Amino acid sequence: MLRAERVVDNLNGALHTLFADDPRLFLLGEDVLDPYGGAFRVTAGLSTKSPDRVLSTPICENGIVGVANGLALTGNRAIVEIMFGDFAALCFDQILNVSAKSVSMFGRTLPMQLVVRIPVGGNRGYGPTHSQSLQKHFIGIPDLTLRELSPLHDNLDVLHQMLGSGRPAMFFENKLVYTQRALTPGAVDDIFSYEFIDGQRNWARVSSGMGSGRCLLIVAGGLVSRALAAARTLLLEDEIEVSVVIASQLYPFAAEPILDDVARAEHVFVVEESTPGGTWGSEVSQRLAETCPNQLSRFVELISSRDSVIPAARHLERQVIVQAGDVVGRVRERVVACAA
Repeated sequence: MLRAERVVDNLNGALHTLFADDPRLFLLGEDVLDPYGGAFRVTAGLSTKSPDRVLSTPICENGIVGVANGLALTGNRAIVEIMFGDFAALCFDQILNVSAKSVSMFGRTLPMQLVVRIPVGGNRGYGPTHSQSLQKHFIGIPDLTLRELSPLHDNLDVLHQMLGSGRPAMFFENKLVYTQRALTPGAVDDIFSYEFIDGQRNWARVSSGMGSGRCLLIVAGGLVSRALAAARTLLLEDEIEVSVVIASQLYPFAAEPILDDVARAEHVFVVEESTPGGTWGSEVSQRLAETCPNQLSRFVELISSRDSVIPAARHLERQVIVQAGDVVGRVRERVVACAA
């Protein structure tokens, strides 16, 4: 069911709770001080309550993460806000060679309590350098955890897990999700409901329970609304039942909680907003093939955005970035092809 708050409000409230509970926690980023509170208002109110621990920085992403690494290395906890995810390329060196490696390269395990928040995604008309989803470029880095913002997952729980893991984490926040309503387990709408299916509350399963006969599975991270819109269309127009499993943690990828869903599905699709090639979807496909080779009746199909820069013109942007209609079209093509 809907909470009374938007996802951005839930995330902001989670940050306020963390700051109230932990005097070791710092937040760094560009324009994060009040009254601005960051480009998407996620940090609103924090600097007023904790002026010594919320630090507005120069425009230097590599330096911002470098300072945060220093805080984490000295036993503090740090959250970094990168204004737009595209700029994560500017701090890649610090994340790859300092944040992640510091956990184990000093001869003993060293907890790095660091979260780098990354607003990502398009459909906002921001153009080619402010609209990308760069998750795939950080997959496979040892000791680096990747998670994704979702309206199904409570952000206080997610941030607690990231800061408490002892490993640096990146939190990819699709900008469209900010304005969506947060959900609690139970009814999503008049058709779908959801529940968590693992002890860590990482995997959420959304289903209709209508038992139409043919069951397909969509695996997604932050594209909850597009995945559910596609599932709804396929059910109502094609009588194809689609279950959707949503991961909060992208990497390391835990396949075990969804193996039963995979075994029941005639087809499995992984939906993500990145461009094709070396993606999270590729990681999911490989892990499922390794973990349950006898349960996959067919190969996993990847659905992503086009292999293109993202145009600024809104009508062209929608042709490049994966939409719910693209998911519907691909599923229909696969079902028809396999039935022929």
